[in-house]
Amino acid sequence: MNPLLTLAIHAALNAGHKIMEIYKDGFDVQQKQDQSPVTQADLQAENIILEHLIKTGIPIISEESTKLPYSERKKWESCWLVDPLDGTKEFIKQNGEFTVNIAYCEQGYPVLGVIYVPASGELYWGDTEMKEAYKSTLQEAVSSKELTPGPVKKLQFTNESGNVLRVARSRSHLNPRTIEFINLAGQGYERTEMVTKGSSLKFGLLAEGLADLYPRFSPTMEWDTAAGHAICKALGFKVINAETQQELKYNKEDLLNPSFIVKRQAIP
Repeated sequence: MNPLLTLAIHAALNAGHKIMEIYKDGFDVQQKQDQSPVTQADLQAENIILEHLIKTGIPIISEESTKLPYSERKKWESCWLVDPLDGTKEFIKQNGEFTVNIAYCEQGYPVLGVIYVPASGELYWGDTEMKEAYKSTLQEAVSSKELTPGPVKKLQFTNESGNVLRVARSRSHLNPRTIEFINLAGQGYERTEMVTKGSSLKFGLLAEGLADLYPRFSPTMEWDTAAGHAICKALGFKVINAETQQELKYNKEDLLNPSFIVKRQAIP
């Protein structure tokens, strides 16, 4: 396994362990300047991840950290993109649908991705150069030193979706444009089924073959999608800008993603 991927997995597992400690013990919720919520779990998980990744000397873009100006970032040939707690709203609701996302990018495109689901112990990782992605489920650990993945399942991509279009959609964000797109995409199928998940778990649905399409026309940031992008790309999915039809790019001047679509190659 790529040593950077091994490092990212360890970082995600340790961050997830801390998140679950806070999840079980109770927490306060604060508001960031953009009015989005943040908890101690976000901040402590980020510190743990940064402690792991900083050893590589590779620049890091993380949700809760100060962002360097683009005049500096544009010089980077590679970087980490980190969301220490994706789905803070789901964390606050305590529905278990929150993740730790870590991606390694080169020249603006994701190469490696890790998504960890602390509440369930599910761990996804992918390597776009090897064109491989995997899933494992951890057993509950008493301490972070005991964190080791269980049996590993290699994820297999199939381009067949049959006569049913299965669409991954957000639990917290669904707007009229997304509904319109889903209705159009469903033409030619016997029926359309919605699969609802919070955070980057929607990428996991695609990777496991439980969904065929994930359209997103509401705001996301680069750290929300880079890890899932890498995992799905490793399996042969398209992850594209909804307007230009070009692959999503990262470490842009504006870290806000455009509207995007993740889909099987066979879906027009």
